[in-house]
Amino acid sequence: MNQPNESDTKQSPAPDQSPTTNHSTAKHLAALAIPTFGQLIAEPTFILIDTAIVGHIGDNALAGLSIGSTIILTAVGLCIFLAYSTTAQVAHLLGAGKRREGLQAGIDGLWLALLIGVTLSIVLFTAAEPLCRLLGGEGAVLDQAVRYTRAVVLGAPGMLLVYAANGIFRGLQKVRITLVAAVSGAVLNTVLEVLFVLVFRWGITGSGSATMIAQWFMGLFLVIPALMWARADGASLRPRAAGIMSAGGDGLPLFIRTLAIRVAMVMTVASAARMGTHVLAGFQAVNSSWNFATNVLDSVGIAGQTLVGAALGARDHERARQLTRDVAKAGIVVGTILGAVFAVVGLFAGHFFSPSPTIQLLTAVGMVTMGLFFPLQGWMMALDGILIGARDFRYLAITCTATAAVYVASLLAIVALIVPAMPSDPVRTAVLWLAFNVVLMGGRGLANGLRARTDAWMR
Repeated sequence: MNQPNESDTKQSPAPDQSPTTNHSTAKHLAALAIPTFGQLIAEPTFILIDTAIVGHIGDNALAGLSIGSTIILTAVGLCIFLAYSTTAQVAHLLGAGKRREGLQAGIDGLWLALLIGVTLSIVLFTAAEPLCRLLGGEGAVLDQAVRYTRAVVLGAPGMLLVYAANGIFRGLQKVRITLVAAVSGAVLNTVLEVLFVLVFRWGITGSGSATMIAQWFMGLFLVIPALMWARADGASLRPRAAGIMSAGGDGLPLFIRTLAIRVAMVMTVASAARMGTHVLAGFQAVNSSWNFATNVLDSVGIAGQTLVGAALGARDHERARQLTRDVAKAGIVVGTILGAVFAVVGLFAGHFFSPSPTIQLLTAVGMVTMGLFFPLQGWMMALDGILIGARDFRYLAITCTATAAVYVASLLAIVALIVPAMPSDPVRTAVLWLAFNVVLMGGRGLANGLRARTDAWMR
């Protein structure tokens, strides 16, 4: 990596000095959102590649991957606060003209990420079998799930370092490097997947190992320049107990928010598992595709998060309000376009995941159903990013927990009372995704929309 040049290290103008017209805001959003998408798709891309290749091993392997990938996505996803809280904090401090303090907060986040990542790997590796069994794994499916989980969780520290490093780059509004890292990681993962699974015949263990190596590659790729920028601006690279504890405390409400969402996702997988192996395999194809596509929507929200955080750091509430309106509109527009593409692609995407006509049909049903709700998801995620940028973490924790509780109760009722009367797997698949969008996504959208209409979140 090259050392940062003078223009990178000197005090830069506060981000809130950019033009405020709708056109300029849209350009600024795009300039941040497109590279941010590169970072966001890293883990879902790895799972998507795993799914496409493992699906040709057999239905048991694909169902096992669904369980194993749910564990790693849940565990790593719970730590997304490492990126979100760091982004908001760095953006606020830069908006206030405190660049060195912002970078120091980023370094504290990196140490916290490494500590959590190592602990997470040890715990998940040890508890892989009971966790997979808890999610409905049995027999051959359980064996495949455990093999994948134990291989892929060893890359968790690398992935969490990616999250924390990207908090620094987003706050600095230097996000192109995240796109380079994501593309490089995806290419490496694909090459290793083909080599380990199709050439060496290592099966699902080879798939998890390929993803693990790619995760560490991306982590080192991003941490090294982040450390150089921080050092150039006078930030200490040593672990500071107070700073690490502060980073963890700031992220606690976001952790609770994310935990509620992940519990809801895990219950969705468990519900699919109880509907049968075919429904679960089809669910995995749809879920991995959605995890990839939804990051386009999330990137819009994170771009807004960065801009709003800087505006609030500079005490420019009027600009923060205008940005909220612009980002929400952008989320709806992007969601509408993406939803149409997702639904159309879903009509034939099943062929990429499985040779089974049954799985192909269930994939099509799920993706078309999901595509109809992308405009709602785009609006909800845009406002989610705004509220995170405003550091309104406590409100998000409370409302996400309440929404997830209602959703889980709805799922339990559907599985116990409605599923037995459903005539076919396609109907069960459609009902599952309808509940997901109407109750979980709709509930979060309602809560975010009501909050955004007030001034309580601007501080």
